[in-house]
Amino acid sequence: MSTPLTLYRPALAVGRDAQALHRATMPEFSGWLEHTASAGGCSRPIRLTGTIAAVATDTGRITSRLHTDELPDRALYKACGNRRESQCPDCAWVYQGDAYQVVRCGLTGGKGVPDSVGRHPVVFATFTAPSFGAVHRRHVPSHTCFTRQRCDCRPAPCRARSNAGTCPHGQPAACFARHDADDPQLGQPLCLDCYDHAHQVVWNYFSGELWRRTKQAIERHLAVLCRQRGIPKVRIVTASGKVRWVPPVRVSHGKVAEMQRRAAVHFHVLLRLDGVDFDDPDALVPPPAGVTVDDLEAAVHAAARQIAVTTPPHPDQQSGWVVAWGEQVDVRRINSAGGELTDSKVAAYLAKYATKATEATGHSFTRLTPATINDYADPEGDHLARLIDACWHLGRPTGADTASGAATADDRQDGLDTRFNVYAGLRRWAHMIGFGGHFLTKARRYSVTFGLLRATRTTYRRTEDNGMADTITVGTLTYVGAGWLSDGDALLANTAAQERRESRRVGREELAHEAWLIGAAA
Repeated sequence: MSTPLTLYRPALAVGRDAQALHRATMPEFSGWLEHTASAGGCSRPIRLTGTIAAVATDTGRITSRLHTDELPDRALYKACGNRRESQCPDCAWVYQGDAYQVVRCGLTGGKGVPDSVGRHPVVFATFTAPSFGAVHRRHVPSHTCFTRQRCDCRPAPCRARSNAGTCPHGQPAACFARHDADDPQLGQPLCLDCYDHAHQVVWNYFSGELWRRTKQAIERHLAVLCRQRGIPKVRIVTASGKVRWVPPVRVSHGKVAEMQRRAAVHFHVLLRLDGVDFDDPDALVPPPAGVTVDDLEAAVHAAARQIAVTTPPHPDQQSGWVVAWGEQVDVRRINSAGGELTDSKVAAYLAKYATKATEATGHSFTRLTPATINDYADPEGDHLARLIDACWHLGRPTGADTASGAATADDRQDGLDTRFNVYAGLRRWAHMIGFGGHFLTKARRYSVTFGLLRATRTTYRRTEDNGMADTITVGTLTYVGAGWLSDGDALLANTAAQERRESRRVGREELAHEAWLIGAAA
C-alpha cells in the first residue's frame, strides 16, 4: 500500500488564490490532480469514503483492496452528474455530448444502430402551447442576419394596434415597443390579471399526456393510409407464441422539451418512419415504398389539429381544462434538397436544450416545500409568482378550503393526504411551473440509450487507463459530503478539466482536418 497523503485543511480566512497556491506547492499536488481528474470540472462533486476492491471476473478473487484513507483528501471524488448547465457546467457538458449522440445515432446510425436509418423519412416538428393571454414578444418579419443565435435584425412593434384601447383591468392592450432579444419584458403578460395562469400550469402538467395521444394519432393516421393504399399488415409471433397483426409502419421519436420565456413548455420532436419486419419485429427496416415523407408530414399536421385532452374535474373548474396544441405547429424535413436542417444541426440543437430547465424564464428553482413556498408564490405578485401560486393552489388536498381562488398560508402549509387528487403532482412540480416530464425522451427503438453510452465510457476508461479488462471494481462507500474542500481546490480542478477539454477539442479538429486532407488528395 502507498503512504497516506496529508489531508489538506485550509484556514477559512485564506483567500482563494492563496488556497490554490498552497495546494499547488504541496509535494502531493500531481497525485491530487490525477486523483480528482474524474470529477475535476464538477462544481459540487460528491465525496465518498470506504473501501475499493478489484475482483477478478473469472475467479471472483479479490486482487487488490484500497481504503480511501490512503487517497488524497481521504475521500473519493465523484462528479455530481447534474444535467443542468446552470447548476454544473462540466457535468452538463458531458450530458450534452451524450444527448447529441443519442439524437444523432437515430438519424444517421452508429453505436449499434444500423446505418440504414439514415435513409428513413424523418421530419422535425415543433409543437407549441396555445395562448393563455397576450404577452410581450419579439417578432422579426424577415431575417437578414447570418445566424439566428446572434440575431440583430430590427424587430416589428410588439403588439401594434391602433384601436386596442385598454383591457377590463385598465391596462393597455397594445405595445408599440421593439423589444431587444434580451429585454426582460419578453414573455411577460400585458395584463397579469387577464392572463390565465391556472390554465397554463395545467397545460404544462398534462402536456406529456397530450404528446402521448398525439403520437398515437400519428401512427393511426399512417395505419389508415396503408390500409387505403392496399399495403397489408404484418404478421408477427410474440415470445409467448401469440400471433398478432400489426400495421406495416411505426414511428420512432426523439423529443426535447423547451421552456419558453412565458414559462410554457413546447416540444421539439424528431419523427422517423420505420417499417416492420415479420421475421424480426425489433429490427430497424425502411418503411414500405408506398409511404413517404409527405405522408409523415401530413400525419403530424392532422394529429396536431385533432387531438385534445379534457382534464378531470377540479373544484375550481368543474368541467376541467382543455389541453390542446397551439396554432403554431412547424414541421420541417431533415436532409432534404435545399433545406437548411441537417442531422448534425438538429442533433446539436436538441442536445443544447437537454441541459436547460426554467432558465429561459430568468429564474431557476429547486423543489419547493410547504416551508419555502411562501418565498416564491404570490397571487398578487409577478408572472412567475402567480404561476407557482397556481401550481400550489390547484394541487392542494381535496379537503382544503376552495372558496378562495388564491392560495392562503394555511392552504400552503397543510399536510393532508393528496394521493387521491389527480392534480396533486402540481405541488411536486411547482418549481418547474407544473411540467413534470423529462426534458429529453425517446422511443425505445429510436436510438441508443444513455446507460449504454455511460457503460461504454466506463469500460473504456477501465481498460485504457488501468488495463483492468479482466477485473471489476467493487466499492463499499459512504457519502461524507459534497463540494470541494476549498475554493482554491475548485479553481485548480476546474482549470485542469478545462485544459483537458480544450486539448480534446483541438485533437478532434486536427483529426478532422487530417481526414479532409487525405480525402482531398485522393
